[in-house]
Amino acid sequence: MSSSSTYRIELLDPAKHRRDEFDCGVEILNDYLKRRANQEMKALAAACYVIVPDGDPGRIAGYYTLSATVIELTRLPDPLRKKLPRYDQLGAILVGRLARDNAFAAERIGEKLLLSALLRSFRESRQIGAVAVVVYAKDEAAAGFYQRFGFLPLEGSRFYLPMKEVPKWNPSAGGA
Repeated sequence: MSSSSTYRIELLDPAKHRRDEFDCGVEILNDYLKRRANQEMKALAAACYVIVPDGDPGRIAGYYTLSATVIELTRLPDPLRKKLPRYDQLGAILVGRLARDNAFAAERIGEKLLLSALLRSFRESRQIGAVAVVVYAKDEAAAGFYQRFGFLPLEGSRFYLPMKEVPKWNPSAGGA
């Protein structure tokens, strides 16, 4: 794909999107998209969004999932914790999976997906309430990727970005 390609992000539609062609090089992520994503969407356990080239809207260049999660207040640093309600747990949005097809390695698809997930999370947090976006980094490279976007360590491989920080990465989020 050329770097001048344009893309759109939409909900996974098994009747339209060719899941069997997707290969990010990580079998568990390939398998999730091919066999489990649609089932989880039907069960309302996760929403799966795909990024597709405008010129081939059935081809999946990458995907991410969103679902609800919680953060224990005691896990957050004092400066942030002092600004939040004193509940034991607070609502957050989990980016459960994020993967890019190897054929699109030069297209910055991972960045496009994460920015979309952040903007979508911010917009939803205004409707339902969520104090942060949470991710799990599968390895050090993924941890570095998330940290470049301001994600902070939470526990183990879990990182978070306070929702109030999202507009810094998505200026259009501002008053969304």
